[in-house]
Amino acid sequence: MSYPIDISEEGGVRFLHFGSLWIQGAMRIARPWHLELEYTREMMTSLLMREGRYFPRRVLLIGLGAASITKFLYRNFPLTKLTVVEIEPRVVAAAHQFFKLPDDPQRIEIVIDDGARFVAQSDKTWDIVMVDGFDEDARPGELDTLPFYQLCRARLNDNGIMAVNLLGRSRGYKASVERIHEAFDGRALAFPSTESGNVIALAAAGNDIRFHLDELKEHAESLKNKTGLNLLPTLTRLEQSRTCRGSVFTL
Repeated sequence: MSYPIDISEEGGVRFLHFGSLWIQGAMRIARPWHLELEYTREMMTSLLMREGRYFPRRVLLIGLGAASITKFLYRNFPLTKLTVVEIEPRVVAAAHQFFKLPDDPQRIEIVIDDGARFVAQSDKTWDIVMVDGFDEDARPGELDTLPFYQLCRARLNDNGIMAVNLLGRSRGYKASVERIHEAFDGRALAFPSTESGNVIALAAAGNDIRFHLDELKEHAESLKNKTGLNLLPTLTRLEQSRTCRGSVFTL
């Protein structure tokens, strides 16, 4: 790949770019473990979807970017092992040099590979698969296809959840959500678009997910106390989107 890896800073925030103005990741310099971008916070809603002290134990991340999600999970879930697949080794180098990605191969496995190819060839399963991979033109390529989503479903265990970052402002996202719905037999939803235009889609495999919104809010409070991340506004947006009939969330 020939695009440059650019770093910029503004207002105490460091940004990652792939040779364009598109922001591929961000870190508040004074709070390197904080999830600076709203869409990265919304992807953490997947953490509320299952109960259990040991969830998640294994997470697959497709696309490293500025390593925000990787660092958040690494810091706040010490029993979790992370596999990060990134196609561009220069992004990995930038994450270490400029975005404080920890060097801990015991807990963070960095794989230089095409994300779709890795999922197709892997025989492992994960609790959560997070897909956040784009090229320099903000295109996901093979990471937004029905075969890829079907492979992701096959790599999830009985409590498995997939979270996907979709860009909705410039080219729409309904076709992407339809592909995810088809791959997961309808067990998928898309959050209302964030101010940045990102849309987060969640999909579930295995055991049913069914929570009253009050239960989800309790989970969110626990997560806030543990990590400082407040997902209560996200749950409010979810409730307002009328995807929870009778105040019950199912997936």
